[in-house]
Amino acid sequence: MKTTVTTSVGGKQITIETGRLAKQADGSVLVSCGNNMVLVTAVSSKKASELDFFPLTVEYIEKFYATGKIPGGYFKREGKPTTDAVLIARLIDRPIRPVFPEGYRNETQVVATVLSADGAFPLEILSSLGASAALHLSDIPFNGPTAAIQVGRVDGQFVANPTPQQMEKSDMDIIVAGTRNGLLMVEGETKFISEADVLAALKFGHQSMMPLLNAQDELREKFGSATKRSFTPATIDADFKGQVESFLKPKIAAALGIKIKQDRYAAAAAAQAEAEAMFLASITDKDLAKQRKKEIGAIVEELKYNEARSMILDRKVRIDGRDVKTVRSIANEVGLLPRAHGSGLFTRGETQCLGTVTLGTGDDEQMVDALLGTQKRKFMLHYNFPPYSVGEVGRFGGQGRREIGHGNLAERALKAVLPDHEKFPYTIRIVSEVLESNGSSSMGSVCAGTLAMLDAGVPIKGNVAGVAMGLIKEGDRVAVLTDILGDEDHLGDMDFKVAGTPTGITALQMDIKIDSVSFDVMEQALAQAKEGRSHILNEMEKVIKVARGQISEFAPRIETIKIKPDKIREVIGSGGKVIRGITEATGVKIEIEDDGTIHIASADPEATKKAIAMINDIVAEAEVGKTYKGRVVKIAEFGAFVEILPNTQGLLHISEIANERVRAVTDVLKEGEMIDVKVLEVDRAGRIKLSRKALLQ
Repeated sequence: MKTTVTTSVGGKQITIETGRLAKQADGSVLVSCGNNMVLVTAVSSKKASELDFFPLTVEYIEKFYATGKIPGGYFKREGKPTTDAVLIARLIDRPIRPVFPEGYRNETQVVATVLSADGAFPLEILSSLGASAALHLSDIPFNGPTAAIQVGRVDGQFVANPTPQQMEKSDMDIIVAGTRNGLLMVEGETKFISEADVLAALKFGHQSMMPLLNAQDELREKFGSATKRSFTPATIDADFKGQVESFLKPKIAAALGIKIKQDRYAAAAAAQAEAEAMFLASITDKDLAKQRKKEIGAIVEELKYNEARSMILDRKVRIDGRDVKTVRSIANEVGLLPRAHGSGLFTRGETQCLGTVTLGTGDDEQMVDALLGTQKRKFMLHYNFPPYSVGEVGRFGGQGRREIGHGNLAERALKAVLPDHEKFPYTIRIVSEVLESNGSSSMGSVCAGTLAMLDAGVPIKGNVAGVAMGLIKEGDRVAVLTDILGDEDHLGDMDFKVAGTPTGITALQMDIKIDSVSFDVMEQALAQAKEGRSHILNEMEKVIKVARGQISEFAPRIETIKIKPDKIREVIGSGGKVIRGITEATGVKIEIEDDGTIHIASADPEATKKAIAMINDIVAEAEVGKTYKGRVVKIAEFGAFVEILPNTQGLLHISEIANERVRAVTDVLKEGEMIDVKVLEVDRAGRIKLSRKALLQ
């Protein structure tokens, strides 16, 4: 039976429907707003997995028929998810993951399929809403509902789920997700917004999502499962657990007192190996031994969790000995790579990122065949996280979701400071190679990217640094941590990354592992992040503060000239013949924009000058009083037509050929002859009157 609920957010009507599509899924909803429709399904296995984590997968699938398009490529089918699709899948995943009950290990899959789209409403918001709604009305254990809102600000006023036209005027793009109790996730970019304004945007977003939460409760009351399925979290025999804990507790406490990550991990692993040797030796049943070994691993993780949190809350000291506000030691270098156009090495504690910049032309722009049309990208940041960065052996291949997400965050953090393309007409590619990782390599990539751009001579509008904030919360006791370690991310309750310049925030991202975070905690975290960011920037600017005065000798030099738009066809020529001739003669790259802007790129300045001269000759217009050397292209009884510029001819009347009377033009001139002529007049129609006689007097 079809059931529908309707609500409104920001003046836009949103409908959630269930009972008509995909009825064999545990939960299925069709969420729509205008012409935008997303089908979201949720299915969870009835049997618990043997994994020691919650196996949740989220897929976001864009169907080209949703916009009336046929996919490109040979097979004309949708291929692997685009970068944007991966990012939206992560946005759906992150708010719902912490809302599943502790200990639930059943394999669960949420799939959001875009069925119709016109770009007027953010599909990630509909998808996030649908994911929560499908889980909420199903019998899958889920402590929701959750909802997400996109927040923009136009002319000083916050806007919920803004249109693309509003986003063009907005100085922020923040997605806020949460429950009634508080925030679960934040993701966004801003144009140098203050901490106070960001906090106000988060509060606005949280308040705006209330109608979506109410609508889901209404849907569940009408159509939802009467009860949630029961499940039994895995438990460990109390006697066995007590013995293992007594043996391991002092050893794990000692391990967590070791400041160097690899040594700390080795000590914890050795303690676990000792426990396995002691407690498994007498077990002859292979299945029981396997189970007990797995349980010892779980006990080790629990002890590490409790000890690390106790250190911070009770003894006010962190794993590496810092207090809650101190940033790890920082070292910076620039100009490491002689052939790269720019390079910077950023090291913070045991996290190290090598940033490189490559400058290119319009030919190097990334073309993305997106759902709503082809996009061109002049700025890219690619993030690589090889296994050796954490001392492991692993597979090399395509980017995973984590790498795509981290790269996107760093890219958004730096995008706000890029120079205007009119002033710096380069395609910019930054690559961050994570060489070591112990917490917040994405923010390390932001810092390395800033250093590399300054080294490359990119005139950025401000220097950007980033820092990751953490949280330890036990009841009313709260500790907000600046510049978290990997262990503090793993064992803590929050990972809140904030990037920006001295004047404001450019990007932020928050994920949590508890049911929600209060605005008081957010306010404290933003304030501490500002202090940490300022300290990091000061350290970076000791090495390089402003962009170098010139770009690398190995980078293409781009010169820009402007011609009249109606002259573009003359520069291109029939079938591209003219522009091809210029590039072949000079070796330069030429890009022409619709407004007549022409970019000429070459590593050879002389080639660039030659190409500019050739273009200027093509588009030059006759000037009254100026003398030109022209070629006689046609002779008539009344005079001769002389080409004085490429594609530009003037009339040399018979009376203006010589001082004496000329009886026949052919007595003096012949076709193909080069002669000097002077421009006497250019009439309103653009017709040019020439004189040879004026130069003979």
